[in-house]
Amino acid sequence: MSDRDPAPTLDAQLPQAPSQADWDALSPTDRARLVANLPSWLTDAELSPPEGDLHLEAKLEARDALRRFFSSQGRSLYVGCDLVVYYPAAPRFAPDIFVVFDVPDHPRDSWVVSAEGKGLDFALEVHVGGDRKKDYQHHPTYFASLGIPECFVFDRWRNRLNGWRLAAPGARSYTPIVPQQGRWASQVLGLDLRLEDGKLRFYAGSAQLLVAEELMRKLETAMTEIEAGLAPEVEARAAEAEARAAADEALAQRDAALAKAEADLARALPELARLKGAPSD
Repeated sequence: MSDRDPAPTLDAQLPQAPSQADWDALSPTDRARLVANLPSWLTDAELSPPEGDLHLEAKLEARDALRRFFSSQGRSLYVGCDLVVYYPAAPRFAPDIFVVFDVPDHPRDSWVVSAEGKGLDFALEVHVGGDRKKDYQHHPTYFASLGIPECFVFDRWRNRLNGWRLAAPGARSYTPIVPQQGRWASQVLGLDLRLEDGKLRFYAGSAQLLVAEELMRKLETAMTEIEAGLAPEVEARAAEAEARAAADEALAQRDAALAKAEADLARALPELARLKGAPSD
């Protein structure tokens, strides 16, 4: 888990966004300056130990699948990965993955809720090593207190998935999401989450959301099948072209022979005429 929530004893020492009341009192220039000065990195005390390829792969696959799907749907959203999030007057944190709908999609150094005008709609944490209590107790409690509608934790090491959601917009504690037939329904995303072969997969109905690598393999397979299907036709066309070339060559040889015969005849005619007109002995 790469979440970077500060420990309670460090909260007072760490940078925070101002309260919403203080933000509202700032001029546009002061707001821009404040956002630019909020650090987009975390301290060593906030960081968990590196968790390796399994952790990174799970995050990137989730981000890629969600971006690709909602982009194809024409939905405006931002999918963040390990981006520092600042809620007003609250300890900062950096979810592995988060989604915010109906906002512009452009590169950011951090997500400042007051500046963006919106908090997170969905948060996903990937646990491979480190503090499980932080993932399964602190995050759900903290995210719920901020009003984040849904939170999921994917424990890749144990092949386990848990999800929670706010039962009502004003709620500040989560209700567990109960899986149905091995799927956890995300009302926020309008998608189902499922564990398959040790990986977290997203489904839109019966259709699985594919990541870039899978799409490339699918395209390569389709191209191979198309080429295999076209092979007989290609071979037939090649044989037809070869036969046509042979026929053309035969016609060319015939025409050359006829031309030569005509030339020989033209040269012989004067001699024949001379011999025909000569007196006999």
